[in-house]
Formats: sequence, C-alpha cells, structure tokens
Amino acid sequence: MPSRARRLIRPLLLVSALICATPVLAQANKVDPQNLYHYWIRLNTTVNVDLPNSGLNLTKPGCVAVTYEIGSDGVPMHVQVAKVEPKSDLGPAALSAVKNFRYGPSLTNKIGQPIATYYIVPFNSPDDAAARQRLMDACKLPGYGS
Repeated sequence: MPSRARRLIRPLLLVSALICATPVLAQANKVDPQNLYHYWIRLNTTVNVDLPNSGLNLTKPGCVAVTYEIGSDGVPMHVQVAKVEPKSDLGPAALSAVKNFRYGPSLTNKIGQPIATYYIVPFNSPDDAAARQRLMDACKLPGYGS
C-alpha cells in the first residue's frame, strides 16, 4: 500500500473509532447512593419541596426513588421518577426536592466526573427503625454499582 494511502487511512480509522466510542464515554457511571460520597458530597442540608394540596395516598407512609445524573457542575440533571411505593401522587414532590440538590466534588473526584445515581425520598416514614428500613427497601433500584 502506498505511503500516501496509509497516511489517509490511519486518521480515518482514528476518527471512526472516536465516533463509535463517544456514546460510551459520554455515559456517567451508575453509583449506588451509599457510595456516592466517593464522587460527590451534597452541599445543601435542606431543600424546598413543592408538596401537593390533595392527591392519592398523600398521608400514607411511602417512598419515591428518583434517578438523576450529577453534572460536572454539581447540579442534578435528567431527573426522573423511577419508582413510587405505594402508588401515590408524591412523585412531583420528590422531583422538586432532588432538583434542588447541589453537590461539590469529593477529594477523589477533583475533575468533577458526572455520576448517575438515585435518591429515595421518604414520606410519612414510621418512627420504628425496622419499619422505616422496610419502607426504604421497597424503593431500592437495581443496576447501580459502586
């Protein structure tokens, strides 16, 4: 193969490899909420929540799992309700809470690597620790590694 053709093929192969790898590189790692502190630390300890005045099962114990990605600026994005237990109208309230979270990178995440995770928002949780844990366990999501 002539050297001129080789010089043209190599950059084309490199560009095509980068194009194929871009979606993989753009995806954030999925991290379990218990291991999030390795990457990001929530800065605000209180958040404002938009609670509904009326709706289904608003006064019953329940939880809402909300998935989101922490962007390189520490702001949640792609915030979505993933699970509501038991069925209720508290999903939008949980969304409003998570959208107001703000994060700072941990010491091991100085570059601010984006991370996908989830947060379980409890509502009317019982005082009993075992009952509270059962409530939270109902909203755990599979597929989030460390």
